Amino acid sequence: MYRGVKNVTATDQHQLVIEFEGGEVRSFDVTPLLGIGRFRELASQSVFRTARVAFDTVQWENGLDLDPEYLYERSEPLLREQTNGGLSPANL
Repeated sequence: MYRGVKNVTATDQHQLVIEFEGGEVRSFDVTPLLGIGRFRELASQSVFRTARVAFDTVQWENGLDLDPEYLYERSEPLLREQTNGGLSPANL
């Protein structure tokens, strides 16, 4: 089942808190990608923090993006309490 991204928040720990279609909220760890090609640019917090939703996936201002299916498959579900009732990345 295809799940598009509805909302994203970038944390200081290179995590993405992602709300997918259907309301499921998950955490995706970007750190394993930070040593690969252009993804090294995301090591900079100022670049990483530019994450936004574009065409139902996550994209950064530098043009990098990740497939929503990849994000979903490699992310961990979050409980509502872990997101403070929304996408605020408390305790991440």
